[in-house]
Amino acid sequence: MDWELVFTIRDALKRPLFAESEVVGGKSGLNRAIRWVHVLESASFESLIHGEEMILTTGIGVGMDLPSSLAFMQNLIDKSAACLCIELGAYFNDVPQEMIDLANSHDFPLIIFPRTVRFVDITLDLHSLIINRHHRMLQELESISREFHRLTLTSQGTLKVLQLLCKSTRTQIVYMQLQGKPLFFPAISPEEQSPLLNFFASFSEEMEGVQPDAAPHFREYGNKTIAVKPVGALDQTWAYILMVCNHKPQEFDCMLLDSASLSIAQELLRTRYMEERKLFSENLWVDELINGRIEDDNRLKSLIGPDFNVVNELPYRVCLIEIENPRDVKWNSSENEWESITFHLSLILRSIFEKYSLRPLITLKNNRLTVIALDIQSKLPGKLRLQQALDSLQHIRSDEKLKDLQLIIGVSKSQRGLKHAYAGYQEAVQALSLYSCYQKSLLFYEELGVFQLLLNLNDGKTLENFIRSYLGPLIDHDQTKGSELMLTLRVYLDHDGSKQIAARNLFIVRQSLYYRLDKITELLGEDFMLPENRISIQVALRAYQFLYPEKSTVPSSRSAQI
Repeated sequence: MDWELVFTIRDALKRPLFAESEVVGGKSGLNRAIRWVHVLESASFESLIHGEEMILTTGIGVGMDLPSSLAFMQNLIDKSAACLCIELGAYFNDVPQEMIDLANSHDFPLIIFPRTVRFVDITLDLHSLIINRHHRMLQELESISREFHRLTLTSQGTLKVLQLLCKSTRTQIVYMQLQGKPLFFPAISPEEQSPLLNFFASFSEEMEGVQPDAAPHFREYGNKTIAVKPVGALDQTWAYILMVCNHKPQEFDCMLLDSASLSIAQELLRTRYMEERKLFSENLWVDELINGRIEDDNRLKSLIGPDFNVVNELPYRVCLIEIENPRDVKWNSSENEWESITFHLSLILRSIFEKYSLRPLITLKNNRLTVIALDIQSKLPGKLRLQQALDSLQHIRSDEKLKDLQLIIGVSKSQRGLKHAYAGYQEAVQALSLYSCYQKSLLFYEELGVFQLLLNLNDGKTLENFIRSYLGPLIDHDQTKGSELMLTLRVYLDHDGSKQIAARNLFIVRQSLYYRLDKITELLGEDFMLPENRISIQVALRAYQFLYPEKSTVPSSRSAQI
């Protein structure tokens, strides 16, 4: 921190108006910054100060007795005032030793004016200096921020930004990369590094939920203060900057830390964009793989490279992500903007997947992203981590380009051996096709239950004939009478024959349900609830739901229809 840009109590004491003043307590706190000067003659000031104010007082209303004076001073200390200046006279003949002791114990400067001074002259004088220094601080901040930005356009820009941050704030800077070794500016010995790294590790988990645009997070480190600032974009954090200060970080320090973090994030984002474009062009073979056009191991090995043997043994799932625009937002120059949006989505997807120890191989066709999510192993099960990653992807709403998109995702079973990716892709396609049945935006193939069988029986006749043989009378009745016996039967069986729950979910009274069940019994026969018949009927209902999802929606709220 350039202390010439911060106006301190020590600076104020050099002004002519303080020539006869005397510091009677808290002399160790003279380097405290003064943000403003405030005249205070009331003991009730909780909402009147914000911190770092020089307080001027004659003692009227607060110097009536020692307990009141001590309480007043303690309240100022608690509110982080810079110092207290007392004019001796009618309300304070002298300063009690107890107040001096309190000031010394908190390094809180206690200053007296033995003669009458004009507070208005002090405030005018100091305010002009404070405003002038603040203006200089903003000029300095703008100049350094521009230099940060310029440095990110040069070779090894991040290192140069961190070096300039270290020089400008005169603090120890630690750059903690999530993927890479920590960097120290200036360099320190391994013995000095170890306590800092252990300290960060002790609270690093707490920082995981902090967004990159959040304000610096402060931690006490012995007699020092560490300001921690995440570095990242796209709702993802890629690194942390630790600024180790021998003093309380000032506004200038924090603003420079924010600016450096933003500049580094922009460089990292540019790098990731270039890497993503390269990967996009290199991964064109992924489209051939999922369509079953690569079966030869030697060709696959040449495409993947030297780590083929490792990659080919990793478990993976194929994710098919369909991109929809539910709000009908019209984009400009549709083809270019659509390409930009899909590319942007793939960049965010890669960042999120890497966070959950998943390596994505991505290809794009029309409005569908296909991802082979390789599991690089972690403590949590692969399916759980993949689900967390996909949930994070679906709930990114802070990004301007993606906020209007809806993502529908189908996921295959776990596979091994990349040449089997075609089978995984077909499972993902089938899972995605059942969105209209489940109305869930994320579907795993192994959770589809009986639909796995129905998908393979859908040849245009088999399912129709099966449905008609078990549910024909109900279908005909619903079509001719406008009733809802099919839906009623499905809800009734899905809740194990509970009349109370079925009536509640159908939003009808119990008597209406009894009437419908009597009609169903009349049409299907008295034995429709026998185990062998019930199983067949439930499968037929699922088949009907699969073929006609629009006719099988459970009501959210409406009056009974019979």
